[in-house]
Amino acid sequence: MNRIDKDKQTIRFMVQLYCKHKLRQDSIPDEYAQLIEYACSRLEHCSYGENKPACKNCATHCYRPEMRALIRRVMKWAGPRMPIYAPVTTLRHLLNH
Repeated sequence: MNRIDKDKQTIRFMVQLYCKHKLRQDSIPDEYAQLIEYACSRLEHCSYGENKPACKNCATHCYRPEMRALIRRVMKWAGPRMPIYAPVTTLRHLLNH
């Protein structure tokens, strides 16, 4: 699995975690399913490819403002909780960035 695929997997996990535990939803609401699709599309089309920095450190912000605000909200909540729910995934993510 390449880095882009790993980042997509991490995004999906973080959104699922957010929806399940923060929003208390059994399934992913449409708004967040669209966010996953959008984030994965941005990752696929990243001009930096496999050498991309973490999005927050990137000089080229490719997210639309409303999607950027939504993904930041998800990551701000899910990021600190990832070690509890997926310690191995968290460790891999931190080592790759």
